[in-house]
Amino acid sequence: MASNRPEVPLRKLMGPGPLNIHPRVFQALTSPVLGHLDPAHLEVLDHIGERLRMVFKTQNRITNATPGTGTSGMETCVTNLLEPGDRVLACVHGYFGDRIRQMAERQEAEITLIEGEWGKPTDPERVEKALKEGPYKVITLVHAETSTGVLQPMDEIASLAKAHGAMIILDTVTSLGGIEVKADDWGLDAAYSCSQKCIGCPSGLAPVTFSDRAIESAKKRKHPIRSWYLDILLLDKYWGSERVYHHTSSSTLCAALLEALLLIEEEGLENRYARHLKNHQALVAGIEAMGLKMAVSPEYRLPTLNTVQVPKGVDDVKVRGYLLQKFNLEIGGGLGAFKGKVWRVGLMGYSSSAENVLFFLSALSRALTLEGFNTDLKTGLDAAMSALDA
Repeated sequence: MASNRPEVPLRKLMGPGPLNIHPRVFQALTSPVLGHLDPAHLEVLDHIGERLRMVFKTQNRITNATPGTGTSGMETCVTNLLEPGDRVLACVHGYFGDRIRQMAERQEAEITLIEGEWGKPTDPERVEKALKEGPYKVITLVHAETSTGVLQPMDEIASLAKAHGAMIILDTVTSLGGIEVKADDWGLDAAYSCSQKCIGCPSGLAPVTFSDRAIESAKKRKHPIRSWYLDILLLDKYWGSERVYHHTSSSTLCAALLEALLLIEEEGLENRYARHLKNHQALVAGIEAMGLKMAVSPEYRLPTLNTVQVPKGVDDVKVRGYLLQKFNLEIGGGLGAFKGKVWRVGLMGYSSSAENVLFFLSALSRALTLEGFNTDLKTGLDAAMSALDA
């Protein structure tokens, strides 16, 4: 009898995530399934925590990966630090900053919104002005805004938070493992990421880190933490020395995450940051030499997630559909205010490579030609290669 199982294509993933993964991570996914309290699995969790501390650049004891996608990490940070009546300064300059705001509202926190223009970071002067009118318990902020390709400068806002005694919840979903995150130096109280972007693993786990101050705040709440599943105090009893059953942790996903973290350790963080930056610079050089424009000014561009403006008269959906059907190449479309206006091109983890940069430029050039927008592909490839050779 013929099988009705759908065929799963082999894609080149260059969107906002997930991305393609290293063969060693694939191999780790085939590890034997272990019980969630098996000593061998618990040892893997310990190694994950140790290496996530390296990537977050923190000494926080409570650092590990919650079950679920990056959104579970976001909700873990929000639901543990906020309770009804808490004053929150929510900095929003894209889709995911607004998602944090929505979660904070569900905790019945009192929100003061600093809403910025899409394509630009949050202005520290606006943060300073708001803090002077505080006090605020928490500032929420996105380090690498996946919807816009904006990298938020952190030093000034981090200093302001320290001066005013406010805690910081930081979204590092599209930065951790590809761009430097300095959790301790910035004084972050809670930060979260995901497994499927710069870390280089399939989706399903969300790295988080909590400062001692954040944990004390969670312990001294007036109201119970509203999420049982994402209660950091309960998770700590499982991750920590008590080893109290909490959930059925996936041993295969954890094995894959550990392998991805070992690859980061072997490459070295500084080398990894440099690789992501060089491939980003090559892509930008090629894009601009082909007559296209980036959506974000150079000083605020994410090396990991590149937003390319859709030229006037070009059908965004048709181009993405052609790339997928003809080249098995996936890139992302715009969200929110950027819907139909940008393409989101991911260069993260294993997928951040010179090969992918050149392949993307060639495929995009052909797709644009069919849409009636002519590009100078040779000039674009030459510019990209010059950047790669620099």
